[in-house]
Amino acid sequence: MRISNGAVFEVDRGFLFRDLCTNGAVIAEQSGDARVLDASGCYVIPGLIDLHFHGCKGEDFSDATPEGLAKMAEYELSQGVTYLCPAGMTLPEAQLLRICENAAYYQRTAVTGAELVGVNLEGPFLSAEKKGAQNGAYLREPDLKLLDRLRTAAGELVKLVTVAPELPGAVEFIRKAAQSGITVSVGHTAADYAAAQQAFFAGARQVTHLFNAMAPFSHRAPGVVGAAFDHPEVRVELICDGVHIHESVVRSVFRLYGPERVILISDTMRAAGMPDGQYTLGGLDVTVRGKLATLADGTIAGAVTNLMEGLRTAVSFGIPLKDAVRAATFNPAQAMHMQHRIGTLSAGMDASAVLLDKKDLSVRAVVFRGELIEIA
Repeated sequence: MRISNGAVFEVDRGFLFRDLCTNGAVIAEQSGDARVLDASGCYVIPGLIDLHFHGCKGEDFSDATPEGLAKMAEYELSQGVTYLCPAGMTLPEAQLLRICENAAYYQRTAVTGAELVGVNLEGPFLSAEKKGAQNGAYLREPDLKLLDRLRTAAGELVKLVTVAPELPGAVEFIRKAAQSGITVSVGHTAADYAAAQQAFFAGARQVTHLFNAMAPFSHRAPGVVGAAFDHPEVRVELICDGVHIHESVVRSVFRLYGPERVILISDTMRAAGMPDGQYTLGGLDVTVRGKLATLADGTIAGAVTNLMEGLRTAVSFGIPLKDAVRAATFNPAQAMHMQHRIGTLSAGMDASAVLLDKKDLSVRAVVFRGELIEIA
């Protein structure tokens, strides 16, 4: 397939007018067949990568059913999100094992929808004080043996784990997990600047939904936000739905950390792509009205804005398109150590691309593994 007449995204140079060719499931210097997709009036970007979301279309990753994952993957692909690393919740070990086993089974057997490329363990190694919408009954201190059991159940799909670094044994847990190749993310934490520094020195390389479920950033107590800034190797997740983070803060984060360190995430729960109403997240009741999902006590409980909508929101807040695209493609690929296969439109990479209308950034077409996908 040859995608012609579009402005093609390149990580280092922004958008260039050139043809993009595929040969089978990979991007190539020349087209492998005679098909032509006209991208006139469009930006051509890599398929988005959501490394932190819980569910959509009435389904949740923590339900641990292949049918639910299939429904989620179909919806995400229709929105231009081609690679998924769904997040679990703080649940009993038996359910966490089922979640991981289901992910491994689904990855082996799935034939349609976005590709599941990883598992994100957001719980259970979190602070009770900053648990947010996580179930406090199942919180645990960092446990390397449990992490190993979950990795085995997931068939080595575990790519990220969130840890509150102030918990007993957390620093050693971070060091060992990072050495094993997992990206450790600091989050759901009451850690101060010094504790966060320890975590980053030990090997943590990410922050889970920056600003949310952590101490605020202030001039005398910079906390996790300031400690992450002082470590250039650390990336920060950002929910850009217009609810979790004020638009001025979104602009500030891109300026403070630089576009190469920001990862846009959706953090969606099962209500994404669904009408307002009553839902659940990690076994807790959630009320959804518009873009706001809350527990009974008013705590924000995940998001309902998918990653492509989040990208458009970031641009509406003043983030340059090239920076927003990088934050939703190349940066998450790096965080999962997959930047040599996904996240850019270079020759030899997966042939997954999205055509966005230049007028409103709506999805005009999705190409996945070299095939044009029908979208609603």
